[in-house]
Amino acid sequence: MRAWLAVLLLAVGIPAGAATRVVSLSPSLSEMVVELGATDLLVGRLEAGEPLPQLRNVPSVGRYGQLDMERLLSLQPDLLLLWPGSVAAAQREQLRHLNIPTYTAEPASLEQLADQVQALAVALNRPERGRELAAQLRQRLAGLRAQYRREIPLRVFYQVWDQPLYTVGGTQIISDALAVCGASNVFADLKLPAPQVSVESVLQRNPQVIIASSQAQLDAWNAWPQIDAVKHGRLLLLTDKGLERPSAQMLEATARLCEQLAD
Repeated sequence: MRAWLAVLLLAVGIPAGAATRVVSLSPSLSEMVVELGATDLLVGRLEAGEPLPQLRNVPSVGRYGQLDMERLLSLQPDLLLLWPGSVAAAQREQLRHLNIPTYTAEPASLEQLADQVQALAVALNRPERGRELAAQLRQRLAGLRAQYRREIPLRVFYQVWDQPLYTVGGTQIISDALAVCGASNVFADLKLPAPQVSVESVLQRNPQVIIASSQAQLDAWNAWPQIDAVKHGRLLLLTDKGLERPSAQMLEATARLCEQLAD
């Protein structure tokens, strides 16, 4: 085992390969368990949208921000998989006091995502699959960077919501996905994962491309024809939700985003 993998696992009290009853408190981490071929270890999961077919019979322990602590404890997990934003702060504190080994994942880049796939695989006793999948991700990532590199990155505004107006900050993994595609997040200087911004600040930063998940959100920007993205018709509809779920499939979602930005 690589030294950094051993250190990472020991730092959170997880003996390599010891987990037999895993509860995932993140849909993206649940997907990662499936991708690593360890669904048989999963005894509980947090719900959010339509799950993969392999997860439909895994018992629920609640929804985003509404963790059913009693149900979780009844499953007697020996490993929790946590994405901090999926569980309310007060309940994260409760979990901490339970002294259940916890693997916490919040990658800020696609390279970190590959590292975490490999580390999680060791905790789930799937080290070979983890090495294989992580290598595939790194190879795909290098290919995308080379293919879509630009001397001058495209200025992109990534809209998360409209009322109020939210975007992604520079430490959010989507910001790194944009960089892989030869683009730059116009709000990369903001450190919050999902900062609230104003229309005036978007106008000031004048993105060349605006990405949003609904046509209505995109159409609303036509009220400001002075923005380069509106002027040149670069309002992109994001229909692929895979970009917002950091598991191995996010690399292919990033590839589709790169294709859209290259058109």
